Amino acid sequence: MSDIVQTNPVAAAVVPPSRFKRRVLRHKGLMIGSIIFAVIVLVALLAPFISPHDPYAQDLNNRLVPPVWYERGSWLNPFGTDNLGRDYLSRTLYGAQISLLIGISVMLISGTIGTALGLAAGYFGGRIDLVVTFIITTRLALPVVLVALAVVAMVGGTLFIVIAVLGLLKWDRFAVVMRSATQQVRSLDFVEAARASGASQLRIILREVLPNVMPHLIVVGTVEAASAILLEAALSFLGLGVQPPLPSWGLMISEAKNFMFFSFWLIAIPGAALALLVLSINMMGDGLRDVTAPDSRS
Repeated sequence: MSDIVQTNPVAAAVVPPSRFKRRVLRHKGLMIGSIIFAVIVLVALLAPFISPHDPYAQDLNNRLVPPVWYERGSWLNPFGTDNLGRDYLSRTLYGAQISLLIGISVMLISGTIGTALGLAAGYFGGRIDLVVTFIITTRLALPVVLVALAVVAMVGGTLFIVIAVLGLLKWDRFAVVMRSATQQVRSLDFVEAARASGASQLRIILREVLPNVMPHLIVVGTVEAASAILLEAALSFLGLGVQPPLPSWGLMISEAKNFMFFSFWLIAIPGAALALLVLSINMMGDGLRDVTAPDSRS
């Protein structure tokens, strides 16, 4: 399991606020990723106000209009229209809401499950560690994509089902990292001092251990959020994810595959948006890993 995420919890020492701020401002990748992500979040929040049209409104007389940078394009539909005459700019803007909702929701669900298991295994050890390790090993033996495809195919591909299935499947990395981090933090002096002062086990875990493994939790969270967004797009592309008429970027790509040789923008626009979102999240994760690392890290 150690080959999933290479981490050294003790190395992630607490960085003074002033030094941490300087590291953040000097890290170009983190700043660029944060700016791109902030813009996408802002677009998602303002989509109802800045979208030029209803993303669900169909106009069959206005099908497959090219974007404005094509010769036949029009500013009435800056990104053109799809095969049902729906405005592509509006659907792209609303698609950001779905991707962010899925990424954040899956991260919270899987993070809660994995962190709880990892903290319990790493702090208590013994039989609890053996049981949690067995659960993690069992989960790792199940291919996420195949299990998600099977469950969604049997239950249905609603937005809620997709979030629930991915959240219940993608907690293993959280558990592995939190277990490893907690095992090294639990024997440090401040934990022993809290234990000697009579603090309860729950208080020690929540007040002493968890804050000191939080940098690792944040980094894993960004990785899992990006992974969940891509997995949802893959499920939607196969027709087993978010169902029409929701403007999911993966579903938009799936609906456009029959027109890719004649109307390439139908795939290029949602594909570029999806790639940009995942890239920004990964850049933020890499940057947070670097700025929370010890001074010896380059």
